Amino acid sequence: MNPVTIVLLVILVVLIGALIGLYFWGKKAQKKQEEQQAQIEAAKQTVSMLVIDKKRLPLKESGLPQMVIDQAPKLMRRTKLPIVKAKIGPKISILIADEKVFELIPVKKEVKAEVSGLYIVGVRGIRGHLEAPPQKKKGFFKRIFSKK
Repeated sequence: MNPVTIVLLVILVVLIGALIGLYFWGKKAQKKQEEQQAQIEAAKQTVSMLVIDKKRLPLKESGLPQMVIDQAPKLMRRTKLPIVKAKIGPKISILIADEKVFELIPVKKEVKAEVSGLYIVGVRGIRGHLEAPPQKKKGFFKRIFSKK
C-alpha cells in the first residue's frame, strides 16, 4: 500500500470515531434536556405581571442575583439572554424568558405568564390576544431559494 491510502484510511477511521462520539454525546445531551424540561413543567405557575422592559443582555449585566450568575455555565456567561424586567404584585423582578416567548412579550402591558422559578415559559394576554411581532423581511438569497 502506498502512503496516500494509509493516510486516507487513518483520516477515515478518525472521522468515523468522531461521528460515533458525537452520536452518543448528542443522545446524552438530549436526555438531560428532556429531564430539565420535565422539571420546568412540574414547577411552573401562572402569574399576572406588568412587563416594564425587555432586552437581550449578557448574564453579568442582567441584574440577576449573583448566586444565579455563579451557577451558570461558563459559556452561558458571555452569551446574551432574553431578560424581562416585570412587576409581579408589589415586587419588581428580573426574569429570563424562553427564546420562543420573548418576541411575544409586549412591553408596558399586563400579561399572564407561566413562570418556573426565574424562567418565563409561556405568555398569554389578559385582555385579548397578544399581537405577533411583524415578520422580518426575507433576505435576497432566502427569497430565491424558497421559491424553488
